[in-house]
Amino acid sequence: MSKKPIIVFEGIEGSGKTFHINNVQKHLIKKKIKFISIREPGGSINAEKIRKLILNNKSNFDKVTDLLLYLAARNENINILIRKNINKKIILIDRFIDSTIAYQHYGMGVDLSFINYINNFLLKNIKPDFTFLNLVNKKNLKLRLSKRKILNRYDKFEFKFYNKVQLGFIKLSNFKKNKYLKINSNSDVSINKKIILNKIDKLI
Repeated sequence: MSKKPIIVFEGIEGSGKTFHINNVQKHLIKKKIKFISIREPGGSINAEKIRKLILNNKSNFDKVTDLLLYLAARNENINILIRKNINKKIILIDRFIDSTIAYQHYGMGVDLSFINYINNFLLKNIKPDFTFLNLVNKKNLKLRLSKRKILNRYDKFEFKFYNKVQLGFIKLSNFKKNKYLKINSNSDVSINKKIILNKIDKLI
């Protein structure tokens, strides 16, 4: 594995991804290690424009249109941010390839071979080195979403949808056990912070 790895944080809404990525960023800054941080959808200028379109509460896209918008945003990030920084800086990504499969295939039922075909076309030789999968139960999911001041379109699905997505993530993680670490986001946050930062230090 490269000492400048691509590290991904996956999980459904309210699972603590963004919180832990922020902690990792602070940790890397303290250690004076160069990195870039990307979120999906979003990241680069054009990808952020697409993000606003996808997450807008007035948007009502067909599931395939949704998929193609996500992948269009990813293509912008690959060409603008990832390719020029790969093996030069640590790349942190808030949701990536497995989110597309978990949400669009396991959650919405889009054909997996279609998703894989486009992803492979866009990514070519790019792949994550390690993934943290943040898992959350129904109680904490609802509690955390209730505390958000603004809810986007993807914050408003029924729990059965999020459950399908989370089970999809778990299936994906079982295929890549040596490159995945499951984080129980229902546990004490300080414990999870320590687990994640210890693993980050080993990866870099």
